[in-house]
Amino acid sequence: MGTPSEKFFLGRQPILDRNQEIVGYELLFRSADIDHAVFESYSHASSSVITHALASFGMHEVLCGKFGFINVHLGLLLSEMLELLPIGQTVLELLEIIQLDDQVIKRCRELKELGFLLALDDHEFDAANNEIYSVVDIIKIDILLTGMDALPEIVRQLRKYPVKILAEKVEKIEQFQICYDLGFDLFQGYFFARPVVLNRKKIDISSLALLKLLQQLTMGASIEVIEMTFKENPGLSFNLLKLVNSVALGMREKIKTLRHAILLLGMNQLRRWTQLSLFSEHDARGINHPLLEMAAVRGRLMEIMVKQLAGRAGSDEQAETAFMVGILSLLDVLFEIPIEEIIANLNLTEDVSSALLKREGKLGKMLMLVEKLEVTDFDAVTVLLEQCGVSLDHLLTAQIEAFNWRSTIVHQED
Repeated sequence: MGTPSEKFFLGRQPILDRNQEIVGYELLFRSADIDHAVFESYSHASSSVITHALASFGMHEVLCGKFGFINVHLGLLLSEMLELLPIGQTVLELLEIIQLDDQVIKRCRELKELGFLLALDDHEFDAANNEIYSVVDIIKIDILLTGMDALPEIVRQLRKYPVKILAEKVEKIEQFQICYDLGFDLFQGYFFARPVVLNRKKIDISSLALLKLLQQLTMGASIEVIEMTFKENPGLSFNLLKLVNSVALGMREKIKTLRHAILLLGMNQLRRWTQLSLFSEHDARGINHPLLEMAAVRGRLMEIMVKQLAGRAGSDEQAETAFMVGILSLLDVLFEIPIEEIIANLNLTEDVSSALLKREGKLGKMLMLVEKLEVTDFDAVTVLLEQCGVSLDHLLTAQIEAFNWRSTIVHQED
């Protein structure tokens, strides 16, 4: 078992279905004390890191109701420690170094009976593995390692078994499309967060209205001006009233007027709602949009870290600015428009602009930190933590709080 003082990194990589909605996360742990080369050679975290991580936070907070994929080596697979994990929500990924012998197959059957889901990680198809293919639920194929040319035959062979096939390391939208057409069920990688060859699309009316509203809120416009923007956009008004009348605000009386709704919500909350709405309004996936998930966690994580660093001396304005940088950092991907154009329409301060355009200044460094954390580049995270003056303990606390907060938004909007 790990000691309470053991420090570790936590990474969370999204897993998407064929609708490009998040269905789960692969959770990656790495001890902060472990030698990087040793970590790479074993390609897994130790049992103590995983169990200590589980003791430090609830899996439910990190997973937000989705499936959690966790790498297991042979020792962990055979140990009773696994049974601490939430059954029905955990996918145990057997690392490729595990020999799929009779002992392993027997243990997999036991875990299946308990209610765990099972996956084979970075798997290379072999007809000799016929028996395990009938037991596991998911087979993960590293598309870069396997090569795109070999995929059609692998998919054809695996279709004989009752398994879902997951494409791993999908970094470009073109790769996603090829795997989608071949019939892959699940996808892991950051293809959804990469700018497409920019098409210079026109932003739709509702998104334009939200960008206009965001600019007004950023510049401290009067309530009359803000109210007029809502009046000009009935769809926005409807969503605002729906938000204010939600159970989350615990109101005894229904809100009838826009002005009353704006005053009740307050400018900070309204600005936050506007930032998040840019994502859900833009796409039919709404709250399940992976970019919204990423942007919301980015924003909240940056906000919490700024508050931690500033302590009592900090202002709400600094924290709000950090939140906004996180949210805005993915708008170019969402709208397929260069970030320069979006910034030009928003009249932002110099520190926000330079953070978004060049990753410069305190906010730029912090944005880089959360970006490296997303892709589990823990070596870069270590360097950036020092540059930002953030401790590993503070980072982990902020992550859990950010995941938790994102989870509460989902439940409010359900």
